[in-house]
Amino acid sequence: MEFFTKNQIYEKIRRDILDGKYTRGQSLVEQKLAKEFGVSRTPIREVLKQLELDGLVESIPNRGVFVLGITQEDIKHIYAIRQRIEGLAALWAAEKMTSEELKTLENIYNLMEFYTAKEDVDQIAQLNTEFHEVIFRAAKSKYLKNILSNFQVYIQWARYVSLKVPGRLEAALEEHKTILEAFRKKDGVLAEKAIMEHVDNSRKNLEYKVMG
Repeated sequence: MEFFTKNQIYEKIRRDILDGKYTRGQSLVEQKLAKEFGVSRTPIREVLKQLELDGLVESIPNRGVFVLGITQEDIKHIYAIRQRIEGLAALWAAEKMTSEELKTLENIYNLMEFYTAKEDVDQIAQLNTEFHEVIFRAAKSKYLKNILSNFQVYIQWARYVSLKVPGRLEAALEEHKTILEAFRKKDGVLAEKAIMEHVDNSRKNLEYKVMG
């Protein structure tokens, strides 16, 4: 049997909740999960407490732990926060980005172009994350980095779901091209505007996917 660490169990259950593999209101039973992951109930209990802090599950005394999942309101909040964080990161990164970081951004974009032609959502989603992480690092802010490290799983999930909407791959590639051009020009205002529009378009696609 495969051995799972507490962190791996947490990541797996959190990802499954975000991906909709658990339905809203579904009960998460400690004993069943402990058997599934081959661990005692103690790490499962700790994982469920963390998920409750994340707002993804609810613990009801004498009844158990139930999935809350992601609501339409949650999606709006995720994107409102993401839009402002990423916009600020782009604004700061435009003036601080090194030639090496810009080259990395260009290389990632070229790969995105390649995999968009192949319609490889998994590869593009990973490259998309790498593209934005270069921008976050280029902003050179430890405080921004700390905020993003806690929020990253929701951003990655939102990007992946959005990219599955028909026509989104090509549109997202064009938006990343606009963002890249802004960094080439070292234009912070343009970079901020481009990335905020990109995030808003992603939001519209995600809402379409979830509601559709």
